[in-house]
Amino acid sequence: MLHQSARAAVVGAVFTVSALAAFAFPAAAQEKTAEDCAALRDLVIDAGYVTSARVVPALEDTPAYCEVRARALPDISIEVRLPTADWNGKFYQTGCGGFCGVLGRADSQGGFINAMGPGLKRGYATATSDSGHHGLHVLDAGWAHDNPHAERDWGWRSIGETNRVAQAAIDAFYGGAPAQSYFQGCSTGGRMAHMATLRYPEMFSGVISGAPAMDYTGLVATKMAWITQANTDAAGEQILKPGKEALIGAEVMRQCDGADGAEDGLIADPRACSVDLKTMRCPDGGPGAECLSDAELGVVAAWRQGPRNAAGEQLYPGGIPEGSEPFWWLWLTGKEGGGGKLVPAFSSSFGAYMAFADDPGPEWTPLDFDFERDPPRLSTMASVYNADDPDIGAFRAAGGKLIVWHGWADAIVTPYKTVDWYDKAAAAAGGEATLRESARLFMIPGMDHCGLLPGPGGVNQFSIDPLTALERWVEDGVPPADLALAE
Repeated sequence: MLHQSARAAVVGAVFTVSALAAFAFPAAAQEKTAEDCAALRDLVIDAGYVTSARVVPALEDTPAYCEVRARALPDISIEVRLPTADWNGKFYQTGCGGFCGVLGRADSQGGFINAMGPGLKRGYATATSDSGHHGLHVLDAGWAHDNPHAERDWGWRSIGETNRVAQAAIDAFYGGAPAQSYFQGCSTGGRMAHMATLRYPEMFSGVISGAPAMDYTGLVATKMAWITQANTDAAGEQILKPGKEALIGAEVMRQCDGADGAEDGLIADPRACSVDLKTMRCPDGGPGAECLSDAELGVVAAWRQGPRNAAGEQLYPGGIPEGSEPFWWLWLTGKEGGGGKLVPAFSSSFGAYMAFADDPGPEWTPLDFDFERDPPRLSTMASVYNADDPDIGAFRAAGGKLIVWHGWADAIVTPYKTVDWYDKAAAAAGGEATLRESARLFMIPGMDHCGLLPGPGGVNQFSIDPLTALERWVEDGVPPADLALAE
């Protein structure tokens, strides 16, 4: 069962079913030809150009579509997919993950996270971008080295440019604008979703934000450096190694499973349980295969606490939540034989090339981060990247609807930040009752970051359907009670 936040929002609509039905979609019902698609190669776009246009044949449950590749200057690669038949008259734009840089990567993963495919299958015209640069993989931030234009495009501008190019292609192909425009993203895509509500408040009828990494300088620079330093000894060796996360997770579940009144293998809210891992301490505090050394206990304690300075001030909300242990191998500890441990990699690349106004370069590591001196130095780039401003008044005034979802077992993008953002957004709106009319938060027990790995009972990204929930809210005036899969 999916649990929603106790402060989840309700009520509100922008368009009714009758209003949507009344909208005329010029030439939408007419099947488009390969010649219609090829003609888009000559589409004139200010500060941009089309690089290719071709028809991609239908495959299984994916309809045939006109694939348009374009470039928005200086260097944003964009892909637009236009159904050649049965366009539903709407537009679906997606974000990208990590540092992006790989156009359309999400559509090769088979899920809905940051992927155009789910929208295309429903008849949407869809689009995404590489966010303004080419990277070897989503952990590669070398493109940002002394490159403020690319940092700006990754930060916010690629959202608007992707939309601008896509709207031009839609108008040229179908002869009219879409009735609704939606945005969906998770992780960095979730940050982009929040950025869309702030920078482009009238652009989208509805926005879906999953596990939003909305504060990159706080999360990836400060918090991830804290995580890395806490798990590194004086000799530079990893303290909590692969394998111990299963022991820790079993003890956490033993102490916490019933805290919500049900022993179901899920921790409904990690804030409701206080775990004492001293029960796992090795007899002499030294190393042991089936227990935790004092050093290992210190790592977990620091991870749970989150980053603080010497004065004890919290530098980022919360820490690693209880219940996330099954996913630590991917994000925190790695796995035996290699692989995983992505948090130190993210932190290294971000700190070296993106976090500071003056890039320190490839020699920098998270061990170099100074929790007294460096947080104030992040402010310049925070203004470019971060989307955690809780005042979404302009988006609400435009009638937009926002669905935010986050797994309580997310070990990389802490759910506590999202809850903190929601509380502040309610205050900025003048109270939660007002915020409810436009924004809703769903916290999902047992779910990994963006639901990438299966959690207890198989909970993952395939367990939810936020797009149907958003469609019903915007188009039918039915606010979502949950994000359950559509029947």
